[in-house]
Amino acid sequence: MISPLTILPDPPKPPTPVGLIAGGGRLPIIVAEGLRAKGHPVHAVGLDGQYDPALPSLCDTFRSVGLLRVGSWARALRRREVRHAIMVGKVDKARLMHDPLRLVRNLPDLRTLRAWFRVRHDRRSHAVLSALAEELDHWGVSLMDSTAPIRDQLAHAGVMTRTKPTAQQRADVEFVWPLLSELLRLDIGQSIAVRDRDTISVEAVEGTDAMIERTGRLCRARGWSLCKGSRAGHDRRSDVPTIGEQTIRTLHGCGGRCLALAADDVIMIDKARVIELADSLGIAVMGVPIAQG
Repeated sequence: MISPLTILPDPPKPPTPVGLIAGGGRLPIIVAEGLRAKGHPVHAVGLDGQYDPALPSLCDTFRSVGLLRVGSWARALRRREVRHAIMVGKVDKARLMHDPLRLVRNLPDLRTLRAWFRVRHDRRSHAVLSALAEELDHWGVSLMDSTAPIRDQLAHAGVMTRTKPTAQQRADVEFVWPLLSELLRLDIGQSIAVRDRDTISVEAVEGTDAMIERTGRLCRARGWSLCKGSRAGHDRRSDVPTIGEQTIRTLHGCGGRCLALAADDVIMIDKARVIELADSLGIAVMGVPIAQG
């Protein structure tokens, strides 16, 4: 599902060193573990105030860098002779804005300002990513497919849980999947909630968990389904939809009982634990082949 504009080269072969530009959450840790398991030395730059404290111990070298200082990311990686890097992880803007000293440390450098100027009229995530990738390319650092070391963490086709979707849930997923595909093509959102062939809600800028909570307020009946995919032509250098254990807990608390994911297009952080948790809560998790969309 990568458009011709974002086709990426094959990942480098071990023991080629790989850089890791890390934001927050579990995903950078899983990527670091995946790279090491494949035999790659990992040289990481962690975005100041964002990265998990457990990450540095998983890397061969580690340096904290300013969130808005792309030039320092590139220099740190090039000093380690890194030419390929992965950029993953969340950015919590509140941590930055509520700490004046951290705000000063994260003042943008010239490279970042130049990238921001190019996307001033289009601040969607894939446009920002392309601008950052171009700046890193100037330093000889190419961003690579962020899923390359964690293919085993991607949703796969078929029912993944012991809990099976009901006939109604399967019918709802089949009904809404073409609508989701169109939503993704128009780059509106990544998820749709459905029950009895009624579209309850569509994900917008609030993110999946907040959309699930909104759905729970709109639909008091339990048993609805959440369908999630990735933007048409999405850029796997960073723009890959993700779900985790918190998604499952939120879904259960808000009445959702079926989760349908685009196979090979959605990351399931700690996949085995996600599936185990879903089973314990009576939620069916299934992967839908892209061809069906």
